[in-house]
Amino acid sequence: MSSPLTPARPRILVADPIAEDGVERLRAAGDVEVALKLTEDQLVERVAPFQALVVRSETKVTARVIAAGSELRVIGRAGVGVDNIDVEAASASGVLVVNAPTGNTVAAAEHTLALMLALARNVARGDATLRAGQWERSKLVGGELRGKTLAVVGLGKIGTEVARMAQGLQMRVVAFDPLVSQERAEQLGVELLSLEDALVQADVLTVHTPLSDATRGLIGAQQLARLPKGARVLNVGRGGIIDEAALAAAVHDGHLAGAAVDVFTKEPPLPDNPLLQEPGILLTPHLGASTVEAQLSVATDVADQIAQVLAGQPARWAVNAPAIPPEEAGVIVPYQTLAAKMGSLYAQLGGGRIRRVEMVCRGELAALQPGSLTAEALGGILRTFTQDRVTAVNARAVARQHGIEIAEQRGSGPSAWSSSLVLRVDGDGPAEIEGTTAGGESRIVRLDGLPIDLVPQGLFLFFGHQDRPGLIGAIGQLLGEANVNIAEMRVGRDAPRGRAVTAVKVDETVDSALAQRLRAIDGVSDLHLVEL
Repeated sequence: MSSPLTPARPRILVADPIAEDGVERLRAAGDVEVALKLTEDQLVERVAPFQALVVRSETKVTARVIAAGSELRVIGRAGVGVDNIDVEAASASGVLVVNAPTGNTVAAAEHTLALMLALARNVARGDATLRAGQWERSKLVGGELRGKTLAVVGLGKIGTEVARMAQGLQMRVVAFDPLVSQERAEQLGVELLSLEDALVQADVLTVHTPLSDATRGLIGAQQLARLPKGARVLNVGRGGIIDEAALAAAVHDGHLAGAAVDVFTKEPPLPDNPLLQEPGILLTPHLGASTVEAQLSVATDVADQIAQVLAGQPARWAVNAPAIPPEEAGVIVPYQTLAAKMGSLYAQLGGGRIRRVEMVCRGELAALQPGSLTAEALGGILRTFTQDRVTAVNARAVARQHGIEIAEQRGSGPSAWSSSLVLRVDGDGPAEIEGTTAGGESRIVRLDGLPIDLVPQGLFLFFGHQDRPGLIGAIGQLLGEANVNIAEMRVGRDAPRGRAVTAVKVDETVDSALAQRLRAIDGVSDLHLVEL
């Protein structure tokens, strides 16, 4: 049982089967419950107390499920695609979605090549007829892949690996991917073409794009008709990218020599699915990622990310949050913590009626992408003013809903630090807060133009006042009389007897009566109780 001094361990719900190594890693991060084959209604009833949800492709994480998951911080997909997760609803609720985009790359690419070779050499039909007592050797003459043209639609991780493997078979590889540069294609030894030009040259067509509104039905009857007669088609990507009825018809009519399909619009496919009726189509039940190695890899990848998120660290492959390149993570993570603290400090120092928030990255930070830092600062500000769940995932959207303008700068102005963050806010609070890190520890180094050296951790009294003799003593005397222990005190001022700020870290809270007496000290202009 947890005590007030021991935070409760996060709760993690595993709703689809994943490798046991992944479950063990999750158990190290929180209390794990495994509940498989839940219906949407059952998941809605069950998800409320959990901070993390882990699924594969079977469980659908709908907007209803996300709304019911009032404690959810992260949803992990042990695999590549996230089409079974309502990412938009998750983002609106501030829930991070992570996946494992590299864990099954080799498995899916190898399965693609296995189906390509099986089609070319009539492996499935040869097995079936031989077992039926027939010797159809003369009818099952195949074709070699060497020298043939493979058209790859989608040069992501899997498409790229397929291309590399096909080149090992001495195939010519062309590709269509509007997001890939000519330079990248040349590095891969792939000829980049329009979709139409790729289709008309393809002896084999394979698709490896995500399923989206833009790619649904991308390959239909019209596109299949452009393929040369006798071409073959593979779908080890996502069901729905290729029109299933059109594909079955193209094979049945003899325009295509065959097809192989591992993924379906509805899984498992219904008995009347036209693909099941056509013997010239080789079918497998979504086996692309079904290797021991891939299942272990995606399970451990997603488990490690969930553990990181629950520990307050960024995920490596976040689907709906600002991306952090792995090489930047070691530098930027401490500054994410700092940015959130700066935002929270601003809000607790009376910062209401916000019109504009600007994040400035100085020094070495200026070379990095500031998006995640801005999101953390916005989250720190907004959580003080709204009961809605606000995280780095949805902070920008919530800010815009409140009419807050967002700006970012890099490398603006001099700084005494090798790297620092400056939070500028047009609102009722301090106009500017500057912070840095030292040894991975956050520090506030300037507050509204006044230098100060403060570790933002704990309970503080922030006094705005004139620098005058006796004032600090009066603060200490009142706190002592009230039996409030002072842990440390930091003072910043612009000049002797000028404008000043004092941060007093205390071990006990201050009630309203004592706060009123502290505000009445001659020279004190404002007082705020801040918890960081």
